Amino acid sequence: MTTLPRPSSSPYTNPDVIGDSPAWLSFIWIAFSVALGLMIVGIYFLPVDWWIKGYLYMGTLFLTASTLTLSKSLRDRHEYERLVNRVKSARTEQVLSQYES
Repeated sequence: MTTLPRPSSSPYTNPDVIGDSPAWLSFIWIAFSVALGLMIVGIYFLPVDWWIKGYLYMGTLFLTASTLTLSKSLRDRHEYERLVNRVKSARTEQVLSQYES
């Protein structure tokens, strides 16, 4: 009976260890803040009536909230699929180990 070698545990073979770098997180927050700030300032200086500005502000806030909700939902779905795949992999490993013995 031969056993297959297991891959060494490193950040490249273990997907649970991989995370975003602090520089990337800083870039994301800075880009988001600058984009939202410039949009708000741009709407403020538009030469239109106040009700049009209010409509654009509401649209900006709704779009921002929808984007955050969508990204959270996509992340949650991805994590759920990873969990299901991990459970299936563990079951397959268990069946194979019982078959080998």
